[in-house]
Amino acid sequence: MITTKDLRAIKIFEDLPEDQLEWFIGQSEEISAEPGEVLFREGDRADHMFVFFEGELQGRIERPGGDLRIFIAGPGDVTGLLPFSRLQNFSGTGRTVGRVRLGRIHRSVFPEMLQRMPKLTERLVTLMLDRVRETTRASEQRDKLAALGKLSAGLAHELNNPAAAVKRTASSIREVRRELRGAFLSIDRLNLTREQRIFIAQCEEAALKTIETTDSHPLSSIERSDREQALEDWMESHEVIEPWKLAPTLADAQIDTQKLEEIAQVVGDALNPVLARINYSFVAGRMILEIEHGASRIFELVQAVKEYTYMDQAPEQEIDIHSGLESTLTILAYQLRKKSIHVERNFDRSIPKICAFGVELNQVWTNLIMNAVDAMKDGGELKLRTCQYPLDVVVEIQDNGSGITPDVLPRIFDPFFTTKGVGEGTGLGLDTAMRVIKKHRGEIDVKSMPGETVFRVSIPKAKSAVNPQ
Repeated sequence: MITTKDLRAIKIFEDLPEDQLEWFIGQSEEISAEPGEVLFREGDRADHMFVFFEGELQGRIERPGGDLRIFIAGPGDVTGLLPFSRLQNFSGTGRTVGRVRLGRIHRSVFPEMLQRMPKLTERLVTLMLDRVRETTRASEQRDKLAALGKLSAGLAHELNNPAAAVKRTASSIREVRRELRGAFLSIDRLNLTREQRIFIAQCEEAALKTIETTDSHPLSSIERSDREQALEDWMESHEVIEPWKLAPTLADAQIDTQKLEEIAQVVGDALNPVLARINYSFVAGRMILEIEHGASRIFELVQAVKEYTYMDQAPEQEIDIHSGLESTLTILAYQLRKKSIHVERNFDRSIPKICAFGVELNQVWTNLIMNAVDAMKDGGELKLRTCQYPLDVVVEIQDNGSGITPDVLPRIFDPFFTTKGVGEGTGLGLDTAMRVIKKHRGEIDVKSMPGETVFRVSIPKAKSAVNPQ
């Protein structure tokens, strides 16, 4: 049986009059539960306020792929439905940890409780506001962790490709250097004239210049095969060592049989080491270019991460909306490429910078773009548009996916609501996006029909962000 001593052990009841506590006990129902019992399930109507005396209750979103803990209540806590709360249904399942003893009071008693216990009412309102802030912070952290997991996977894949290429090429270049050194030594042993050496150097330089232009004039597979075969046949007829190794590289260096005839006439018996020198010089040059490209890609990704997170910069500052959108697209490049999604940009570059929390806005773009990606089939089209009005900056993110049904549309910004499969979504992305935009005194609107869904974000041009609560 609940006693006034039980209630006075809880801070918000400790100094209330005895008669008020007795009345409260009279309206309450004592509940005892053994370890592992369920007091309520996700989706159940929230009709009671709970006062915990013993034990612990954990609220979890229970899924086959793993549970998500959303709250813990223990001795001294008052939770569940509080007066003036808009809570309608439980967002998770409440399961006991250890033996639990608590009191619960039905919502129908709240009007009389507000009149009889005004001081308790004030404290419950304060408690509710604290709980809202705590829930908001916790949901933000969960959503950030979920987003971080997706971003990390994509970014790791993006970094792995150029990093692997750099490592592979750096390892191979040792062998090329050895072969190139052997070709130089072979030529040095021959009694070549100054004119012959100049000619060889010019041929080598001409081949190296083609490295940058090879991709701009690609050969068809048939043209390439024909050229390689002609080079190989010529070299076999002139007893060149391992012509099948040299032919592909010489073809890339835009050397044809006519050029080979010229080289043979000038260098004579030095043909083998000269072709080896041109071959390995070209290969080494191409490897250096590959390393440069790989290193540049890694640098671009690191730069995108720094811009995305506004590393080493103030949390609130003047930001360029387009910079945030571009860095977000770079971070999400793997997800976009995996589904062959075409991105169309229609940006108004005259939009002024706005004062905002850049990291948080980038989280909004991430959530909206990832939702669009999830809604589209392979080969979908993502459209990003920016424009401005006298007071606002506007960003629109449009996809040609399946659309949002009218019955679901009103609920998409509710926390923990998701239409994705089990274990695929937390239901926090759009809730987080809405809270971030509201924090910037902006708005998010959405219009949807099959084949066209548009999220429209409006942010004031004036100092838009407020201090975090």
